[in-house]
Amino acid sequence: MIDREHIERALSRLPRIEAELSSPATAANQKRFRELVQEHAALKRLAARAQRFFTLTADAAEHRALLGSEGPDADLRELARAEIADLEAALPAAERELLEALLPPDPNEGRNAILEIRAGTGGDEAALFAGDLFRMYNRYVATKGWKLNLVDASTSDIGGYKEVVFSVEGRDVYGTLRYESGTHRVQRVPVTEAAGRIHTSAATVAVFPEVEADDDVEINPQDLRIDIFCASGPGGQGVNTTYSAVRITHLPTGAVAQSQDERSQHRNKEKCLKVLKARILDARRRIEEEKLGKARRSQIGSGDRSERIRTYNFPQNRVTDHRINLTLYSLNRVIEGELEELVAALRQHDLQLRLAEAQQKA
Repeated sequence: MIDREHIERALSRLPRIEAELSSPATAANQKRFRELVQEHAALKRLAARAQRFFTLTADAAEHRALLGSEGPDADLRELARAEIADLEAALPAAERELLEALLPPDPNEGRNAILEIRAGTGGDEAALFAGDLFRMYNRYVATKGWKLNLVDASTSDIGGYKEVVFSVEGRDVYGTLRYESGTHRVQRVPVTEAAGRIHTSAATVAVFPEVEADDDVEINPQDLRIDIFCASGPGGQGVNTTYSAVRITHLPTGAVAQSQDERSQHRNKEKCLKVLKARILDARRRIEEEKLGKARRSQIGSGDRSERIRTYNFPQNRVTDHRINLTLYSLNRVIEGELEELVAALRQHDLQLRLAEAQQKA
């Protein structure tokens, strides 16, 4: 049951938020300014959806009252019945959209993201598959108009990657890519297989929200071990002759980040620190969720890389997402970066679980 008073209380904040946004003091505090902009956008969305839902509800009630009276002639009554049918058909979607707007927003939704792909079981074939996943995400990022920045890559001797780390910048990146965290499994005939047998290999993907400038993630320089070394490319050949590659270890947590993509040691160090902070922030988030006893919502968006989430079966041109029991026979397009159907289905499933959880608490 939708509580109109609860919505009105929430919307009563709009004038105060707008007044605070117009204050010079707020403009000087960028963290507070961003928080208010996000809250303002969420409340405006709530207002629009509430107005639509309550208008539909009132119109339906008005037409039912008309049918219940003795005044209207047959034609007017028939018109009222048709209007009621249209209104009742539109009400479920309007109610669902309103309930969605009432859900608390995820503060990480709009952030940039850092992705890490590692070859798992399967030797060389796993490394080739990790390379396929990187290319898939690279092409998807391009279709979204986002920007991909390589942080670090360790290539295998026959191609692909043992590990590749990269950041993605753009609108709602983390909210879109968070569902890619987990174990991805591939079933196909490897290029190294002479007998034509199908092998199963795997690669893991981790997705972290990128740390923003005003996040409380301070790293004590004394807690860092910084190693400088020569960058290397495929086959171990030198990328350059200077010591530009950087590896940073955060001693209290054991978290490690490495970058050798830039020729500048300073730029590589910046990239390392960005990855390191993202990992520390993500670890804090997990600890907080566990303390609060929050459910991981069937691993949707949990970032748990141990969970097998998806299988790519090349002989059958099939991709299956095991979390939502979705199977598509369009692997040839998915592996080329056409991920929108999978992403939309995962976001919708996650939304349904959040709605169900909110309704249980109500």
